[in-house]
Amino acid sequence: MILKSRRARRWTVAVASVLVVVVAGAYTLLQVADSRTFQFFGTLVNRVETTEKIVALTFDDGPDPAGTQAILDTLKSREVPATFFLIGRDIAAHPEPTKDIAAAGHEIGNHSFSHERMIGVTPAWVADEVEATDALIRTTGYTGPIHFRPPNGKKLFALPRYLAGHGRLTITWDVEPDSAGTPDAATIIATTEAGVRPGSIILLHAMYPAREPTRQALGPLLDRLKQRGFRFVTVSQLLAARH
Repeated sequence: MILKSRRARRWTVAVASVLVVVVAGAYTLLQVADSRTFQFFGTLVNRVETTEKIVALTFDDGPDPAGTQAILDTLKSREVPATFFLIGRDIAAHPEPTKDIAAAGHEIGNHSFSHERMIGVTPAWVADEVEATDALIRTTGYTGPIHFRPPNGKKLFALPRYLAGHGRLTITWDVEPDSAGTPDAATIIATTEAGVRPGSIILLHAMYPAREPTRQALGPLLDRLKQRGFRFVTVSQLLAARH
């Protein structure tokens, strides 16, 4: 009886230990999937090390008629280049705004076709998401490099392996003033000013109708950073400045 009791305790301890390992492993994977600075394969860039006061301004999502022209007008009035990470399904739905972005001389990146989170997905699904969007971007007349940014910044195994196998980087960011909800323009400006530094990659969401506060913040934000001596470049130009 005592022997059986000891065996039962050992099994209980063993099962508990396995569960702890499984839970800890799952937690670690979730942390990696959400990380802006680490992935298992290939190269991830969330900012670059440089002494120059240069930053890359990037926009996620869209294109959408609600925001595209307003963004382009503000950038043109300040003579600021930007990198637009666009969604394939939105390009297909709104080809003209995408052509406007390309015609204005901005850089266009790939933000997947469906904007689904790229965790627990197959290599074939990743290839379809990336390649279909690449093809749509090329229909706009854009001929520059196409960098990739994961939807919601989430990635684990299949996406980084695909990008690494095709000689492409994973581009994230280190300044994100409007990712949590829809803060007002003043908060967006203050958050960006507090976080920006030489080599930063700034992420803004200004495309959709609900993102009016970001569109309102854009002009004053560019003015403030210019006053502080920052110069705006595309992601490709920022990567070229890496030490």
